[in-house]
Amino acid sequence: MSQDRKMYKCTCADCGKDSEVPFEPKEGRPVYCRECLPKHRSGKF
Repeated sequence: MSQDRKMYKCTCADCGKDSEVPFEPKEGRPVYCRECLPKHRSGKF
């Protein structure tokens, strides 16, 4: 991963833990930490 990649602070919508993501979170859309994200992936890729 690039060292100069901008990270955005957020709070996980599942566990409430403070985290950082490589995209700007949008209001109204849940953001998950690295531990919770696999539980919410839907396989639609």
